[in-house]
Amino acid sequence: MRIALVTDYYLPTLGGVQTAVRALAESLRDAGHEAVVFCPLAGPSTDPGVVALPVSGVFRPDGYPFAWSPGRLRAVLRREFAQRRIDVVHTHSEMFAALGGLRAAHDLGIPVVHTMHGRIDVYTRNVLPVPAVTTVLLAWLHGRQVSAAGIRVAADTPYTATRTGRRMWRVMLAQSRASAHVVVPSAHFAAKLVDRGVRTPVTVLTNGIESSVLEAIDAAEVRTLRPDEPLRIVWVGRLSPEKRPDVLVRAAQSFGDRVQVDVYGDGVARSALARAARGAPVTLHGSAPHQDVLAAMRSAHLLVSSSFDFDNQPMVMLEAIATGLPVLHCDPDLAEVVPPAGGFLAPTPDASGLVAEVRRLRATPGAITRASEAMLAARDRVEQPTEQLVEVYRSVLTP
Repeated sequence: MRIALVTDYYLPTLGGVQTAVRALAESLRDAGHEAVVFCPLAGPSTDPGVVALPVSGVFRPDGYPFAWSPGRLRAVLRREFAQRRIDVVHTHSEMFAALGGLRAAHDLGIPVVHTMHGRIDVYTRNVLPVPAVTTVLLAWLHGRQVSAAGIRVAADTPYTATRTGRRMWRVMLAQSRASAHVVVPSAHFAAKLVDRGVRTPVTVLTNGIESSVLEAIDAAEVRTLRPDEPLRIVWVGRLSPEKRPDVLVRAAQSFGDRVQVDVYGDGVARSALARAARGAPVTLHGSAPHQDVLAAMRSAHLLVSSSFDFDNQPMVMLEAIATGLPVLHCDPDLAEVVPPAGGFLAPTPDASGLVAEVRRLRATPGAITRASEAMLAARDRVEQPTEQLVEVYRSVLTP
């Protein structure tokens, strides 16, 4: 098959969607399919498998290139899809690159599969300036591309209690309705979507890691923590408020002198994070090559995931499994991602909860070793489930 993967996220940067799209493209090609990624880039693409989309010259939310304008995107994607004889369009975001892909696919009669990677209600609340106002504009612009007519979202859950939250859920529901099939990497998010009214077929299908990354990781080792060495913690991802890196940095102020924290990633929260990290055992490495991040994970004792009520299936957790790195997380929903006995849930999702669990692990190093063994035993579960996704593609191509 010839598959177009369309995303609004800047492919070379650190981030879960970027990692997932890159892994999917590689695995589809390895399976004999043609997979082309369409995304906004800072400049022309040098990769024949990646097509740079038009971007705004002024608007860069979260510091990334922003796909724009809707008319240009739709025209470019329609031309590319037709020339490349695309069979299936697979969208991976809810912004304008993906909307252009959806509209172009509808123009050409090509089915669309949509992966819902995360909660845009949480993302927009934390990233957009004055979200009570800017989400109105965003929803209006989205509605000009994909109709939300007739979609109602009740205010009967914590995540739809606010008008801004309901506005963004209508966006997610509208895009789901406009697609032929919806893929969700976790059961907990799929249940929320169906509960809110998604009637498009939904498949829960884990993301995966490309074979080249698994080969680069090679034989990961079980972690051991000696009494004379620091507990090495890594945090990896976009430095953005919804990811809550500040919670880890605040906690690090109380970890003590036998704990070391390394943060990898960049984003709008970096300056504030640097100020908060003063005097703490925290090193901000910024954006780094993927192989450097994997090397840091291989030498660490613990990955901390500080997000709460936002992430769907963090790709960095899958990489932690592949490297045998135990995970300490704040969100009970993310226990779905971590193999049994492979990680730890903070007793509370705040800084004090992280402090309590890190101190416990520092005092009981055997827990780190046992969790690392459990992670390594589950390595086969992080391989990209390519054939199952191809079956989803086949299902939308069947008359």
